[in-house]
Amino acid sequence: MPLLRRDVLSLIGGLAASPSFAISPDMQSAPDAYQFAFARLEGGHIPLAAYRGKPILIVNTATNCGYAGQFATLEQLWQRYSGRGLMLLAVPCNDFGGQEPLEGVAIAEAARQTYGATYPFAAKSSVRGPDAHPFYRWAATRRPAEVPTWNFHKYLVGRDGSLVGGFPASSDPVGSQLIRAIGQELHAA
Repeated sequence: MPLLRRDVLSLIGGLAASPSFAISPDMQSAPDAYQFAFARLEGGHIPLAAYRGKPILIVNTATNCGYAGQFATLEQLWQRYSGRGLMLLAVPCNDFGGQEPLEGVAIAEAARQTYGATYPFAAKSSVRGPDAHPFYRWAATRRPAEVPTWNFHKYLVGRDGSLVGGFPASSDPVGSQLIRAIGQELHAA
């Protein structure tokens, strides 16, 4: 049976609405992070464009990681700066050491119960290699020396959608380097 024009348009529309689909067909040419969205744990998606004009901290997380205590310090950061405009998004990932065995909402529940995390969580995604979420592939083209090498790597997206920087897993979420970068973005005109 031949495809009808409406079927083709419906298929294209469905792809464009996919939570991890990059609007730009060429991720390297995507002008900013606002072209990307993450699947939400509870269903639906989290479009980064919804936070246009605000800094966004995107952190790949894992509940069984030695850095899991950062869930709590990320909560401190969230409590301190969310009211001033910071968006924080946890992106659970199982790419490093298989340290995210949980699935779905159980990930956020574990982080909430153990560490008090109240910030938004995306669905589990890959952050490296050919299966990486499109945002992470785009970020790797922007800052190839600052790609995730372990869980709790942090990317700061500026108010203009540019990639301000990458911060390794060992960087403290409430440490001076990250606080300074967030502060600069919150005060940027």
